[in-house]
Amino acid sequence: MTSTPPPPGLTRFNALDERAALRVLHEACASTAWARHLLAHRPYAGPDDLYAAADTALAALTAADLAEAMAGHPPIGRPKPGDPASAREQRGMAGASEQLKAEMLELNLAYQERFGHVFLICATGLTGERMRDAVQERIGNPPEKEREIVRTELGKINRIRLARIVEEDA
Repeated sequence: MTSTPPPPGLTRFNALDERAALRVLHEACASTAWARHLLAHRPYAGPDDLYAAADTALAALTAADLAEAMAGHPPIGRPKPGDPASAREQRGMAGASEQLKAEMLELNLAYQERFGHVFLICATGLTGERMRDAVQERIGNPPEKEREIVRTELGKINRIRLARIVEEDA
């Protein structure tokens, strides 16, 4: 039985020194506990091993770890300046009307006041309207339910970001 070599991006990631690998992981997810878990399980034989480790680490995050991860995400409609990943992920808001942007600002503030953290959604591929609808749907959730939705959304975001690392050619 022949095994396929890991993709070039994963090979590079496996070979990074600890500090550089931690920096790469922190760009994918701002949770130090999550990044340290993934770092401790290198090298990864393939992308599925990396994703499984990421899922395991995510499931183990405490409330404080989740808060740290969420603090690394800007509000929807206001991507981090100079951060191409943030801009790419929130592309659905780029062409939004001023009215929709104002609505999202209000909803983001109301959500943050209710839950104590930014509204987190895997925004990749979503329109501004869909993001608005999601925050409107979720703002009435009980905190426990919302925390689990946030964990799920964070997992989706982390996988997309890890896939970019794995698939990098150079």
